[in-house]
Amino acid sequence: MSAVADQEKKVNVKEGPASVAGTDYMAFLQSDAAKKKETENKGLNLGRLTSAVVGAAGDQVATAEGNKLGTVEVDDTKITQVGDQSLATQTALNEAANKQQRLNMEVGAELDRVNAEFFTGQDIRKMQTQGAENRLGTKVAGEETRATLRTQGEENRAMEAEKGLQFRAGLETAGEQDRLLRETEGTQARLTQADLLAGQKDQIIERGTQERKAIQETGKETRLLRETEGAQQRLGIETTGAQERLSEAERGAQLRKTRETEGAQQRLGIETTGAQQRLGLETAGMQERLTEAERGAQQRLGIETTGAQERLSEAERGLQQRLGIETTGAQQRLGIETTGAQARLTEAERGLQQRKALETAGSQERITALQQEMFRRYKENRDFNQARSAARV
Repeated sequence: MSAVADQEKKVNVKEGPASVAGTDYMAFLQSDAAKKKETENKGLNLGRLTSAVVGAAGDQVATAEGNKLGTVEVDDTKITQVGDQSLATQTALNEAANKQQRLNMEVGAELDRVNAEFFTGQDIRKMQTQGAENRLGTKVAGEETRATLRTQGEENRAMEAEKGLQFRAGLETAGEQDRLLRETEGTQARLTQADLLAGQKDQIIERGTQERKAIQETGKETRLLRETEGAQQRLGIETTGAQERLSEAERGAQLRKTRETEGAQQRLGIETTGAQQRLGLETAGMQERLTEAERGAQQRLGIETTGAQERLSEAERGLQQRLGIETTGAQQRLGIETTGAQARLTEAERGLQQRKALETAGSQERITALQQEMFRRYKENRDFNQARSAARV
C-alpha cells in the first residue's frame, strides 16, 4: 500500500503542467484541476498494479498447469511430484518492481525538471527585483547628491555674499574710523604744532609705514584664504572621485564573484537547467545594462549639477571680489582725500604758527634791541652826568 501511495503522489507531480512552474506550483497542487488529475492518476496506477498482479497470477496458474502432479510406484513406494511456484512468483514480483522503479524514475525526472523551471523563474524574478531596486537606489542617490550639491552651492554663495558684505562693512568702518582718527590727529597736531613739528613728521611717516604693512598683511591673508579654499575644494573633489572609483571596483568584484558562483551552479545542472540559466543570465545582463545606463545617467546629472554649482560659486566669488575691490578703492580714495585735506590744514597751521613765531621772534628782537639802545643811552647819559658833575667840582 505504501508503494501505491508513493506512486500516486509522484504521478500527481508528473501530470502537473510545466508552464505553472514559473507562476505558483503550490497553488496548482491545491486547485481542483490538481485534484481531478490526482483521481485520474490514482485509477491509472491502480489499473497498472492490478494488471501486473493479475499477470503474475496468470503466469503462476500456467506454470501450475504445466507442472501437474504425477505419482510413480517403485517397489511398493509411491513417489508424488510436487510443482514449485517460487521462481515464477519471484519473476513476476521482480518485473512489477522494475516497472515501478522505472515509473518512479520517470516521475522523479519530471519532478526535477518542474522544480528546475520553478526555481529558475524564481531566480529571474529575484534578479528583476534586484535590478529595479538597484536602479531605484541609484536614482535616489543621484537625486540626493544633486540636492546636496545645490544646497552646498547656495550655502557657498550665501557665505561668499556674507563675506563680501562683512568685508565691505569692515572697510567702511575702518575708513570711517581712519578718517575720524585723521581728523582728531589733525586737530591735535594743529593744537600742538608749535612744539611737535618734528615728532609729528616722524609719526606720520611711521603711520604710513604701519598702514602699508597692514594693507600688505591683509592682502597676504586674503590670498592665503583663497588658496586654502581652493585646496580644500580640490581635495573634496579628489576624495569624492576616489570613493566612487573604489565603490565601482568593489561592485564589479562582487558582481564577478556572483557570476562565477552562478556559472559553477549552472554547469552542475542538466540541459533544461542550463537553458533556464541562460535565460537568467540574459535577464541579468539586461538588468545590468539598465542599471549601468541609469547609473551613467545619474552620474552625468551629478556632474552637470556640480559644474553648474561651481560656475555659480565662481561667479558669486568674482562678483564679491569686484565689489570688495571697488569698496577698497573707494575707501582708499576717501582716505587719501581726508589725508590730503588734513595735510593741507596741517601745512596751513604750520605756516601760520611759523609766521606767528617769526613775528614773535622779530618783536622780541626789536624789544631786545630797543632795551639795549635804551640801556646804552642810559649809560651814556649817566656817564655824561657823572663827567659833568666831576667837571663842576
